[in-house]
Amino acid sequence: MTTVFTRIINGELPGRFVYRDDEVVAFLTIEPLRYGHVLVVPVEEVDRWTDLSPALWARLNEVAQQVGVAVREAFGSARAGYIIAGFDVPHTHIHVFPTDRMSEYDFSRAMAMDATDPELMDDAANRIRAALGTDAEGRPQ
Repeated sequence: MTTVFTRIINGELPGRFVYRDDEVVAFLTIEPLRYGHVLVVPVEEVDRWTDLSPALWARLNEVAQQVGVAVREAFGSARAGYIIAGFDVPHTHIHVFPTDRMSEYDFSRAMAMDATDPELMDDAANRIRAALGTDAEGRPQ
């Protein structure tokens, strides 16, 4: 069965991409902890991160680190949060988000999809793309 992330990657569902290459993509989550909350996802559908090949795991984390630096720069946050939860979508993904305190690592406080401001979501994606040096599709410029 195709995951919702694969459908986003394939353009069947909308996504605000900030990074994309042949192996890894990064796009804003629709239920962010804060504006600028990104999911870093392998193109290949692998449910558990522990089942990724070592090379793909390394590449996924390389992109997550780049996104983390960009998120900190774009939002002036003290840290870039990093979480692997893995229960909501059966497709490996790393949550990377701007954070200033440990209390922000709480998914019960995530914004509902219909509570986010589309303009602020677009602005967040644009800010992260600018920090990463990627175009509107998330491809390196």
